[in-house]
Amino acid sequence: MTVFKNLLTTRLERHTDTDVIVSHVDIPPHTELPRHWHPGEEFVYVLQGAVTLKQEGRPDCLFHTGELFVVPLKQIHTVMTRSEGVKVLVFRVHEQGQPERIVVP
Repeated sequence: MTVFKNLLTTRLERHTDTDVIVSHVDIPPHTELPRHWHPGEEFVYVLQGAVTLKQEGRPDCLFHTGELFVVPLKQIHTVMTRSEGVKVLVFRVHEQGQPERIVVP
């Protein structure tokens, strides 16, 4: 029997002039990415490992294999791994022609 499980259903903030980018990301153990934001929404599914999402103005959240999270439009954030590292699948929907990420000093 085929079983379909919707992992996430949400409204997009942008409807026109958008690009969709799907990325497989492998972040090594004990790594924190630079703080940054995206000109769009980011949907992240944890394939393997664990990752802490740190968002400006929000509490830190730890996500494990099989969990997913959303980073809202233009939200300043970073992610940090622990001893095991992480592999994630990222779906990004953002303004066409804009850079994929903007680093915040």
